Amino acid sequence: MRFRLNPKAIVSIVYVLAMFMVAMDATVLNVALRTISDELGIPPAAAGTLNVGYLVSLAVFLPVAGWLGDRWGTKRVFLSALTLFTVSSALCATADQLGTLTFFRILQGAGGGLLTPVGMAMLFRTFPPQERAKVSRMLVLPIALAPALGPIVSGLIVDQLSWRWIFYVNLPVGIPAVIFGILYLKEHREQGAGRLDLPGWLLSAPGLALMMYALSQGPLRGWTSPLIMGAGFAGMLLLTLLVVVELRAKQPLLDLRLLKHRLFRYTGLVSVCGAAGLLGMLYVFPLMYQNVLQASALETGLTTFPEALGLMIASQLVPWTYPRLGPRKLISMGLICTAVIFITLSQITVDTNPWFIRSLLFGVGIFLGQTVGAVQIAAFAQIPPASMGRASTWFTVQNRLGSAIGMALLSAVLAGVGTTTVTATGAMEPNMLAYRLALLGAAAFLLIGLWFALKIRDTDAAATIRKTPAGGLFVKLKRTSAVGSSESVAQQEG
Repeated sequence: MRFRLNPKAIVSIVYVLAMFMVAMDATVLNVALRTISDELGIPPAAAGTLNVGYLVSLAVFLPVAGWLGDRWGTKRVFLSALTLFTVSSALCATADQLGTLTFFRILQGAGGGLLTPVGMAMLFRTFPPQERAKVSRMLVLPIALAPALGPIVSGLIVDQLSWRWIFYVNLPVGIPAVIFGILYLKEHREQGAGRLDLPGWLLSAPGLALMMYALSQGPLRGWTSPLIMGAGFAGMLLLTLLVVVELRAKQPLLDLRLLKHRLFRYTGLVSVCGAAGLLGMLYVFPLMYQNVLQASALETGLTTFPEALGLMIASQLVPWTYPRLGPRKLISMGLICTAVIFITLSQITVDTNPWFIRSLLFGVGIFLGQTVGAVQIAAFAQIPPASMGRASTWFTVQNRLGSAIGMALLSAVLAGVGTTTVTATGAMEPNMLAYRLALLGAAAFLLIGLWFALKIRDTDAAATIRKTPAGGLFVKLKRTSAVGSSESVAQQEG
C-alpha cells in the first residue's frame, strides 16, 4: 500500500514543522545565554554576539530568498535551507568556544533567512485566496506556540540537562521534516525569474544587516556610540539607494512596485506595527514581571503562556469571523482591544492577582491573533502567483524590521527613563515608571497600525472572503498492484 497525500496537506505539514523549529530556536537561546557564557568562560555581554551573528546573517540572505525560490525551485531551496538550519543546530550543540558557536549561529541565520519567505510563497501558491482563512489555523501554530513554549522548554533543559540540548531539540523536528519534504513536496519554478538583481542584493544585504545590528545593539551599547551611529547611518544610506535602484530595475530583488497594490501596502504596514507592538510587549513585560514583581523566570514563562493559548483559539475563530466581519473590521477591532489590554498591563502592581494578568495576556492572544490571521489572509489577495516569491520576501523583511524597531525603541524608553531609582536611604529599587511607559509605547504601535487598518477596503480582499465548499485538506490512500489499482479517499476537514 502506498500513500498519496494531498499537495495542500504536504505543504502545510512541512511549513508548520520548519517554522515551529525556527520560531522556537529564537526564544530558547535567550534564556540560556547566561549559562552558555558561564560554561564557555566569557562575559555575559560577549554571549550576545550569538544573537547578533544570527540576525545579521538572516538579514543578508533574506532579500535573495524569493529570487532563489523562483529561479532554482521552491522545494530545492526550502529543503536546502531546512537542512542547513538542522545541521548547523547540531554543530552549535558541539561547539566548545564562542568563535565556533557564533559561526554555526551564522549558518543557522542563513537557513532561517531563506526558510520563511520561500515557505510562505509555497503556501500561498498552493492555497487559492478563498481557502486562506482555513490555512490560518495552521499558520498560527509556529507563530503562537513556539515562542511561548521556548522560554519554558529552555528553562527546563538548562536546569535538568545542558544548554547544548536547546540546539539538539531541533533535530527531532528538522530531520523528519526534511525527509518528508524530499518524499512528497513537488517542485515549482517560475520561468520568468530572470537573472539575479546583483545591485539590489549588494545594497539590501549590507543595508539590512547594518540596520539590524544598530537596532539590536543600540540599547546595549548606547545610541550615541560611534559604532551604532555609524552602522545606523550607513544602513539607512544603503537602503535609500536601494529604493532608487529597485524602482529602476526591470526585475528587482525587492519588488517595491508591489506596494502599488493598496491592500498589500496597508496590510504590510499593519503587520509592521503589530510586530513592533507584540514583540515589544513580550520583551518588556517579562522584564517587568521579574524585576519589579520579583517573579522567577519559570513563573514568568508560565504567566505569559496564556497568550499562546489565546492565539491558538483565535486561529480557529478566524475562518468564521473573517468572512463575516471582513478584514477591515476584524483587524481594527483586534488592534483596539489589544491596545486597551496593553494599557491595562502597564497599570498592574505587586498586589495584582496573577490570574487577572494571565487573563489579560490570554486576551492579547485572542484579539491580536485574529488581527495577525486576517492580515496574512488579506495581504496576498491581489498578488499574482508569479510574484508570490518576491511578495513574501518583502512581507518578511517588513516583519523583521518591525520586530527589531519595536524592541529597539522600547529598550530605548527603558534606558532613557531608567529601570532603577535611588531611594532616600540610598538603596536601589526597580523603577516601575520605565516599564509602564514602555508598555504604553507598545500600545502606541498598535494604534498607529489602527490608522493604517482603517484605510483597508474589504472590496480589495473580496477573493479571500468568498465561501468555499466544505472539504479542505484530505488524504488519499492508493493501493497499487501489478494487475490494477483501486482508490479510496478519506476526507478530513481542514
